[in-house]
This record gives sequence, C-alpha cells and structure tokens, in this order.
Amino acid sequence: MTTTTDHPEHSPTGETRRDFITLVAGAMGTVAAAVTVWPFLDSLNPAADTVAAGAPIDIDISHVEPGQQITVLWRSRPVHILNRTPAMLKLLQEPKDLNLLSDPNSEVEQQPPYATNWHRSIKPEFFVFVGICTHLGCIPEFQPKPDSVQPGWIGGYFCPCHGSKYDLAARVYSGVPAPYNMPVPPYNFIAPTIVRIGENPPNIAWDFSSIVQI
Repeated sequence: MTTTTDHPEHSPTGETRRDFITLVAGAMGTVAAAVTVWPFLDSLNPAADTVAAGAPIDIDISHVEPGQQITVLWRSRPVHILNRTPAMLKLLQEPKDLNLLSDPNSEVEQQPPYATNWHRSIKPEFFVFVGICTHLGCIPEFQPKPDSVQPGWIGGYFCPCHGSKYDLAARVYSGVPAPYNMPVPPYNFIAPTIVRIGENPPNIAWDFSSIVQI
C-alpha cells in the first residue's frame, strides 16, 4: 500500500510561506533601492557643514518695510537686516549721537572697507550686520523707539545682559562693557532687492576673519 505524502511547497502552509518569502524579498529590494537612491538625492542639497562654514546666502529684502528688521542665520550667527528710515539715518549724523559713541568713525576694523562710512553699509537705508554683542557674545535687543531703554534714548540696540548699548549703525556707546562696534559681514547686492551675505562686491577681497572681534 502506497502512502502519498504532500510536499510542503504544495500545501497551503507551503504556499503561504513561499508568498511570505517573496514579499520579504521584494520589500528588501525596495529598501535596498531606497538606500541606494537616498544618498544621491541628499547629495543634491547643500551640505550642512558647507553652509555652517560660510557659504553665501541670498536674502530677498523686498518685503522689509522702512523701520523694520529681519534676522537670518549665516555661519550659525544672527545677521540682522534693517531698513532704516530717513529719520533713523539723520540720527546717525547728529553730533548729539556721535558724542555718545566709542568709535563713531568706525576706525576699528569691525567692517569691510566698503562699509567704513558714517552709515556702515553699502546702501545707507539697508544695514546688514552680525547681531552679537562684542562684550560676551549676547544678542542685543532691537530698541528703535526713543526713550524705550532710558530717558534720552534715541533708538538702537540694547544688550540686557550687561547693559551695552549701540546706535542704529551698531556703533557702541562709550562707558559700556562692550569694547567694539558690532561687526558687518561681507555682503553685496546681486539685484536691487537681493542681498548676498558671505560674498564681497565684485573686485573686492576682504576676509571676515580679519575683524578685531566678533
């Protein structure tokens, strides 16, 4: 008498197992493909270390209203872009303001040569600078309203940590802990309302590392 034994691959259990193995193999193939493709896709994006090292960034300032300030990050540092009003610019030249400042003529190299002027910028109205206090690296507050910090305050930047004060060109006041004006990074306008931070204007070579203090 002959006994017939079903082979596992022909049984319902065998079919289920074979289907499962096929599905797993397919899934593993999909994962392997994704692993292969992802580095390629990721390589199309700027590397974080490249950005942190100082890759230039382009900022559209067309939406920045007069008297308004925006902040972006460059080299992991806050860079403020302030659209100064005519009234703000007038204050920067007032003898009353200049007499309060430690370095009103920007004689200490805290800015590129094209920003060594009374407004510390390429265009007088648009001021671009690194918003870090030169005392201990705190972030000063934007206080543009007169008398907002103290009576007689004409508007500028105030560091609440230790009381350092700066005007609307980030020039430091005399008699405060901060020793220098806040620095201006390399930048230029690649279009009327596009600022490229991290790159000098054409035919100008200036290294941000040459500033006296961040």
